[in-house]
Amino acid sequence: MLDEDEYIGFATLPDQVHRKAVRRGFDFTLMVVGESGLGKSTLINSLFLTELYKDRKIPSVEELVHRTVAIEKKQLEIEEKGVRVKLTIVDTPGFNDAVNAEESWKSVVDYVDQQFQQYYQDETGLNRRNIVDNRVHCCLYFISPYGHGLKPADITMMKKLHHKVNIVPLIAKADMLTKVEVKRLKQRVIDEIDNNDIHIYEFPDCDSDEDDDFKQQDKELKAAVPFAVVGCNTVVEAGGKKIRGRAYPWGIVEIDNPNHCDFVRLRQMLISTHMQDLKDVTADVHYENFRAQHIFESMAGQQKERSKLKRDSKPNFDTIVDTDRLLEQKDAEIQRMQAMLAKMQEQLGKQAAQVNGNV
Repeated sequence: MLDEDEYIGFATLPDQVHRKAVRRGFDFTLMVVGESGLGKSTLINSLFLTELYKDRKIPSVEELVHRTVAIEKKQLEIEEKGVRVKLTIVDTPGFNDAVNAEESWKSVVDYVDQQFQQYYQDETGLNRRNIVDNRVHCCLYFISPYGHGLKPADITMMKKLHHKVNIVPLIAKADMLTKVEVKRLKQRVIDEIDNNDIHIYEFPDCDSDEDDDFKQQDKELKAAVPFAVVGCNTVVEAGGKKIRGRAYPWGIVEIDNPNHCDFVRLRQMLISTHMQDLKDVTADVHYENFRAQHIFESMAGQQKERSKLKRDSKPNFDTIVDTDRLLEQKDAEIQRMQAMLAKMQEQLGKQAAQVNGNV
């Protein structure tokens, strides 16, 4: 055991890592998926205290009928106490809006795969020093409060995505429901997720050395899934103080009040406590699954090409074998003719000797 005044110095390694990480900054990509009118844009603006969608055009009814899923990407840098985060928001307007929305999932899944593919190419390329990580680290999936659980399109989309991205389900516009209705809808959504074998993001277990407050906080976060959220950037006055919330004839919904909705819990999970874990699961699980599948398919393709080459070259091989067989037959025939010629010469020699003896 070293004395306090005798140390090697590696105890400062966490500080070195921290300084380097802060200097480099952090990247985080968040995807939002859900039907139009569920408050996706408002919630994102509320989470990050910004106006990302102030120029968005509201589509008409005619446009919605034939609408296809688009991918909209917006980036912004947020700095807090010297820590910079480069945030990428991937929105999917048009999901499940059209009359025929059976294949709404394709554009979303293709986008996620494209980011994996780009990262794989960068990782296996020559310049690996400054790889930009645009992989989707989290998908906030908005569930309508007006139905009775998950719609078929929700189940299809989640099952297409759950092995590629961390899905965090949200019950949108929770201020449309009573507390009893929220509790009932949460349980129904969880049951349908389990019954359809959908894998949503799992919170990691707390370390044994965590304090009791953190353990209680983690327990509340896990119990809140799916998060019942309300988004709002409007400031109203209540009890002599200004708060962010929505005013109704029956009262005010305060989005920062955990008794009114799960907005604070979602923000806490997404930014304060689990952002790094979301990135780690993306890199260690979802990307590795994509990478392994990509390598397997490449090897299978190469094996198929080799088999095709063998099949294509087989007729040529048979031709070569036939030619060799003909040459062997010709050689044998020549040898037989040479043997016959030698025998005839021998007989002619004997006959000539007999003729000379008679003379």
